[in-house]
Amino acid sequence: MSQLHDLLDAGQSVWFDFIRRDMISSGELGRLVADGIRGVTSNPSIFQQAIDTSDQYDDQIRLLIAANPAATVDEIFEELAVSDIQAAADVLRPVYDGAHGDDGFVSLEVSPLLAADTEGTIEAATRLWHEVDRPNLMVKVPATPQGMPAIEELIAAGININVTLLFALSAYEDAAHAYIRGLARAADPASISSVASFFVSRVDSNADAVLDKIGSPDALDLRGKVAVANAKLAYRTYRAIFEGPAFVGQLARGARPQRCLWASTSTKNPSYSDVLYVDSLIGPNTVNTLPPATVTSFIDHGTIDGSALGHDVAGAEAILQAFRAAGGDMDAVTSQLLEEGVEKFADSYVDMLDTLRRKIDNIAG
Repeated sequence: MSQLHDLLDAGQSVWFDFIRRDMISSGELGRLVADGIRGVTSNPSIFQQAIDTSDQYDDQIRLLIAANPAATVDEIFEELAVSDIQAAADVLRPVYDGAHGDDGFVSLEVSPLLAADTEGTIEAATRLWHEVDRPNLMVKVPATPQGMPAIEELIAAGININVTLLFALSAYEDAAHAYIRGLARAADPASISSVASFFVSRVDSNADAVLDKIGSPDALDLRGKVAVANAKLAYRTYRAIFEGPAFVGQLARGARPQRCLWASTSTKNPSYSDVLYVDSLIGPNTVNTLPPATVTSFIDHGTIDGSALGHDVAGAEAILQAFRAAGGDMDAVTSQLLEEGVEKFADSYVDMLDTLRRKIDNIAG
């Protein structure tokens, strides 16, 4: 996997968008780390698949039921997830130590059912932080209006945060400033890390649907271009904030910038390159979280251009202007994506709990 090491040399870390217990126990995660993987992200769908298609969680479920027959399915899931996250964090701890806290993280999200609950998010994230008890944990918090104040409070408390479900440039800017406000209140900002997970391929999926409906030649020519343009402008905003006066005070206190993390980078449209959202989004101080198939594709035929993110930013701005001129509404696209993202994450979480509940019932007889 020399391509991943070359990508790191260009300033971008690859995090693996997958976790499964046997991946850790078999040593596969350790091998991936040796090959250049610098972090791991998780989500309810990944846990559901692992719980549903294997018996590797059965023994722990039996022990948890025996220890507390009244435990809820949510409590049992949290115990299972915390065990996996702790084990993965231990595998990645040498990366974290070697990178002085810049890499080597494992992300675990608060319940998506709390997306509109600021205090509930703060309580759940704080509980997970203490239960996992690893400095290289990142707690995922969605970038909803209710999530932004939670992000500030959690950063102020010294908790690493992965801000997720970012689609709009304005929301990204809000997340960056919430991070900076939290740092200003933190006792030890140098110990805190955060990433802003900016979703990519879903933007093209929705924007392309708008462009197809408009149907003009100018509109159709923009298909497959809006998401990368949006991400490039987010990176421009990142540089303006974290290389500008807004961050100088915290930089002097030892704080680190909140890196852009490109999420949803598997290509949804088969007519586009399967590494479109990797090749096009390479730049210093960034992260790309890739599912297994995209990692394999990038190693096989990805192209590394360390200046890709900074290339033709004016052209990226022109693409979004052309989208609006053709009749597209970027605010409507990103608002819909946030609403759908929260709903999909919540549905996945409920589906995972249903799967786990059936597993518990079977084990309990």
